[in-house]
Amino acid sequence: MKSELATFAGGCFWCMVKPFDKEEGIIKVVSGYTGGTTENPTYEEVCSDTTGHYEAVQITFDPDVFSYEKLLDIFWRQIDPTDVGGQFHDRGSSYKTAIFYHTVEQQNAAIASKEALEKSGVFSKPIVTEILPAKPFYEAEEYHQGYYKKHPIRYEMYRKGSGRATFLKDTWKEHQKELKKKLTPLQYAVTQEDATEPPFQNEYWDHKEKGIYVDIVSGIPLFSSLDKFDSHCGWPSFTKPILQGELEEKKDYSHGMIRIEVRSSEADSHLGHVFDDGPGENGLRYCINSAALRFVPYEKMDEEGYSGYKQIFNRK
Repeated sequence: MKSELATFAGGCFWCMVKPFDKEEGIIKVVSGYTGGTTENPTYEEVCSDTTGHYEAVQITFDPDVFSYEKLLDIFWRQIDPTDVGGQFHDRGSSYKTAIFYHTVEQQNAAIASKEALEKSGVFSKPIVTEILPAKPFYEAEEYHQGYYKKHPIRYEMYRKGSGRATFLKDTWKEHQKELKKKLTPLQYAVTQEDATEPPFQNEYWDHKEKGIYVDIVSGIPLFSSLDKFDSHCGWPSFTKPILQGELEEKKDYSHGMIRIEVRSSEADSHLGHVFDDGPGENGLRYCINSAALRFVPYEKMDEEGYSGYKQIFNRK
């Protein structure tokens, strides 16, 4: 198994572990300190802003399973990249955001992702997150490691109380106000009003081209043509998503039925439903509205910024 390191500073490291920790291909996520000059600093020393260190997480990952570009996608959606003085209620240089690159390839990918975020219009203020060369990383004290697992209630209270949870939700929700201008009436009805498009009369129900299907709202990759199959239901069906963490499941009691709705985690778009009658090893069928998706052909994945996802086609 191959392994590489990725290092990100996103404010309080308690809140930066969980988003990465749950994904396949992530070997471990460690909370610690980096970027400064003091060797083996303590939490108290770092918080005093005298060491030059940032609170950070260092991720060991298998690039054949989970690309660095995917890590960058997750990172940007956990922070306020326009805050030069810290993150949310946590102020001071130790809470500033930064990407610490370990290779030239990581540096180039980080620069490209930052430029893409600036062009996206999600944030009206300048993106101030720095891209810096990696420096020695010092593991934080044991009680900081995996904090969300050890103290789940305190973790959720802190995440909400610090303002992080509300900011992230409102930021991406605010961005969606422009969707009505950008999406077709059907795309808007499906993703924002939980509508369902007609079966057998939609764009991708019998689509067989090689590539990936991304969220029409956020552009996050959701499904691969490798996992698409004909379920004879009239909507595109998949046995699994590319990244489980990009989907949220909720109980749906509409139309006198009990179903499991599938929504995109970041954009909170309605996608479709998941059923337990699929042919894959997990026995699942993700029945998704075409109007919630945009297809990116394999041949265009590089030019559209999805080169890091091409590796999934090499494993089958």
